[in-house]
Amino acid sequence: MFGCLVAGRLVQAAPQQVAEDKFVFDLPDYENINHVVVFMLGTIPFPDGMGGSVYFCYPDQSGMAVWQLLGFVTNEKPSAIFKISGLKSGKGSQHPFGAMNLPQTPTVAQIGISVELLENLAQQTPVASAAVSSVDSFTE
Repeated sequence: MFGCLVAGRLVQAAPQQVAEDKFVFDLPDYENINHVVVFMLGTIPFPDGMGGSVYFCYPDQSGMAVWQLLGFVTNEKPSAIFKISGLKSGKGSQHPFGAMNLPQTPTVAQIGISVELLENLAQQTPVASAAVSSVDSFTE
């Protein structure tokens, strides 16, 4: 249903399903990743009225998981690119992965996708620095 792409790496098209409505991709060596693309494969659409919240998770200095909302994908917006390079020092936010005991290692981050109602997606506020700039890199 979902895919994840990091420049210079193979496409990940088989997320780990950790609950009926939650999926994660592992991102080894995440310190060297600037952007990540999350997309729907086009094989299975979301059920009517549903979409997917996209989260970034990295281990803090104590090894605890820090989850940050990046944005969302839907049937109408089946892909998104997120800048994660500036998030590694930010604060976590509310997330649906809290009760799960997902393994964390110091050099592996995760992208989590939570299938939720579109109404809920519209009320969420992604971390501001995850949005990709529309300014070309030369100007930036």
